[in-house]
Amino acid sequence: MSPTDPLLTATGLRKSFGDTEVLKSIDLRIDAGRVVALVGPSGSGKTTVLRCLNGLETPDGGTVAFRGGPSVEFGGKVSKKEALSLRDRSAMVFQGYNLFPHMTVLENIIEGPVRVQKRPRKDAVADAERLLGRVGLAGKRDDYPFNLSGGQQQRVGIVRALALQPDLLLFDEPTSALDPELVGEVLTVIKELAEEQWTMVIVTHELAFAREVADEVVFMDGGVVVEHGHPDQVLRDPREERTRRFVQRLLHPF
Repeated sequence: MSPTDPLLTATGLRKSFGDTEVLKSIDLRIDAGRVVALVGPSGSGKTTVLRCLNGLETPDGGTVAFRGGPSVEFGGKVSKKEALSLRDRSAMVFQGYNLFPHMTVLENIIEGPVRVQKRPRKDAVADAERLLGRVGLAGKRDDYPFNLSGGQQQRVGIVRALALQPDLLLFDEPTSALDPELVGEVLTVIKELAEEQWTMVIVTHELAFAREVADEVVFMDGGVVVEHGHPDQVLRDPREERTRRFVQRLLHPF
């Protein structure tokens, strides 16, 4: 494959929960070093897309293919190994932090590298300490999550994802559980990662942030991609009426 080939391609992703069809043939192309923002109303399928890319959900149909492998085709029988292979290439930062409460910050971060990736503990600890310093939490390695603010917990969540050394970072509404005064500290870290050309897919309702940090915005509604393109086009001058109504509602809620 040439360097211009996408890092990840998702084709025809479909997913239903019971009688509710959440994803209706979603196509996505994620280029290396680029940031894609997924925006849209609640229930449009954005989080389900992330979970399918990460192997946390098994689509009913479609294909997820990483450059250089794996390529997983859904719809028939998919082995646990195939689903887990997607997680080897990506890491998720969750809306609700999802830190283990009985583990220290350091233990939360090194759990994946040591237990799953089988990396030497000494190396994992050194990486964790370096990454904690990078996000301004060098003095928190021995604290437990309940001692941290929401913003600090989310920054630990970001470090935990980075410690896995993934090709793709997935963010599921990383600021929605935070008090307003804590949002900025998390967005600053994500912006710095974008400047370092980490490949990221970010589900967010922060349209101003998406416009600033994303290379492409994908607007979803009703389980389909309604519109996608450069942030200035999609968020300032959308072509589709459904996109226009959504943007206006978020920018002018009253």
